[in-house]
Amino acid sequence: KNGKVIVELWGTGTPKREFMHVDDMAAACVFVMENVSAGKLYDEFGETHINIGVGEDISIGDVAGLIKSIVGFQGSIVYDPGKPDGTPRKLMDVSLLNNFGFQAQISLHDGISRVYNKAYLS
Repeated sequence: KNGKVIVELWGTGTPKREFMHVDDMAAACVFVMENVSAGKLYDEFGETHINIGVGEDISIGDVAGLIKSIVGFQGSIVYDPGKPDGTPRKLMDVSLLNNFGFQAQISLHDGISRVYNKAYLS
C-alpha cells in the first residue's frame, strides 16, 4: 500500500508458528465452556488444561509468501539472518480439544484474506 519494493524480515524465515483466526479462538472458548466439564479434564496427573489452536504450523517464510500473494505485493521479501529467529517451533498439541469435538474452521489463507480485506479494502 505504501509503495515499498522490499520488505525486510528478521531472521532466516525458517522458524515455524501456529496461527489461529480470532473467530475460531472465540468459537473454541465458547465450545469448551458449553461442552467440557471440569470432570472431563481429570487425567492420571490430576486436573489438566486444554490447548486451543489449529494443530498445524507454518514457517515464517511461507507465511510471508502467503501474505505477499494475498495482498498482491510485487516486491521482494528479504531476510536479515543477523537478527534473531526466536524459538524454532511453537506448536500446540490440540488433540484433547479435537477429541472433545472441536476443530478450527478458518484456514490460514482465508483468515489472512478476511483480515486484509476488512482492514484495507473496506
